[in-house]
Amino acid sequence: MNIFDPLVLARLQFAFTVSFHIIFPAFSIGLASYLAVLNGLYLLTKKPVFMDLFNYWKKIFAVAFGMGVVSGIVMSYQFGTNWSVFSDKVGPVLGPLMGYEVLSAFFLEAGFLGVMLFGRERVGPKLHFFATLMVAFGTFFSAFWILSVNSWMQTPAGYAINANGQFIATDWWAVVFNPSFPYRLVHMVLAAYLTTAFVVGAVGALHLLRDRSNQAARIMFSMAMWMAAIVAPIQIVAGDFHGLNTLEHQPAKVMAMEGHYDSHPDGAPLILFGIPNPAEKRIDYAIQIPKLSSLILKHDLNAPLAGLDTIPFDRQPPVAIVFWSFRIMIAIGFAMLGLGIWSLWLRFSGRLYDTPLMHRAAILLGPSGFVAVLAGWITTEVGRQPYTVYGLLTTAESVSPIAAAAVGASLVAFLVVYFALFGAGTFYILRLMNKAPQPHEPGLDPDEPIRAGGIMPAPAMDAAGARQAAE
Repeated sequence: MNIFDPLVLARLQFAFTVSFHIIFPAFSIGLASYLAVLNGLYLLTKKPVFMDLFNYWKKIFAVAFGMGVVSGIVMSYQFGTNWSVFSDKVGPVLGPLMGYEVLSAFFLEAGFLGVMLFGRERVGPKLHFFATLMVAFGTFFSAFWILSVNSWMQTPAGYAINANGQFIATDWWAVVFNPSFPYRLVHMVLAAYLTTAFVVGAVGALHLLRDRSNQAARIMFSMAMWMAAIVAPIQIVAGDFHGLNTLEHQPAKVMAMEGHYDSHPDGAPLILFGIPNPAEKRIDYAIQIPKLSSLILKHDLNAPLAGLDTIPFDRQPPVAIVFWSFRIMIAIGFAMLGLGIWSLWLRFSGRLYDTPLMHRAAILLGPSGFVAVLAGWITTEVGRQPYTVYGLLTTAESVSPIAAAAVGASLVAFLVVYFALFGAGTFYILRLMNKAPQPHEPGLDPDEPIRAGGIMPAPAMDAAGARQAAE
């Protein structure tokens, strides 16, 4: 690989920015729904602790949502700078879908976000709850459109190619609800919920280690562990269905995921671990279970499975990256399942809040959802190579005619700005999480400067407050 190739640099730049971006929507999708649940529980029970938790997490949501918006805007510019050929060819299909995301989901989020963050005392509890629901629905709707776009690139449907080589839609229903879209949507949304649950669980566990009597910490930890116990097994089943769909439409990706360089006419083994050897086209030091891959993918121990030896070399994805990213995702998924099962055992034995080892394990797995999302995204996107539109448009055909120096300079700029900006934002979020939720947790009322939440008022605000008090 020539690092000074404009194509390689453009791919690195997009991979870097999308990796930064995806962790924020994955968190905000789940956190918006969690906020809606907390708000609803407060209206239903009138217990102040639920509003304390709502005010605690909405400050974190506000920062994460803002960073997600900023990082997403940067990505869209790259379609014009680094991937203009791709934009020209697929714009008639994907452009309207991206427009629908802005006109529906983003407008819905932006329209109600201010009410959710600042408007409870102004609009009343019921309308405030409605606004929170709309923000949660908006984040889901945004995921709907973005995943429809990505899924169409993976499994294109409902299109034709005109005389200019552009993709045009012939059936919008087929475009939106393309063959892989339902599986990808379910898998990603569940991943977002699990990501948020393990962050919430880690924060709750941290504060339980400091004070087991903290009611808010107990509630957030309990809710997170319920989510882990219920959703983790569902996610594993959803992932299995998604894998079967991928085998049908993108067999080369599954071959790379499984590490099957060779075809297996009488049952393929499941390779648990090993070191891909692209030069020799084999998995070195493989630890495998005979015929289990055929059982999982075909539900038959002796079912034949084709290998990468049936795919032209220039149409094969990079095996090593896909092989390892897939295993990282799977390993984290089963770790989440294990923690969920452990929490059920402790819950029914009455020791959920009194087992420090469990709490430390929850803290350790706190960031695991982000790692799993990144690993899954790498599996999906690298496994699609060498195509941007699977089987129809290659990545090499999609790049702009741009100099390597220009792409390299912007990549360096992104590295510096992203680590500085998002590093500071992440540090601030961690500071907010480090503070335990308190009774009468302050919200984000712009008329009331907030110190307890870690947000300091500007000097002008202090001066105005002092003048008002003197008068």
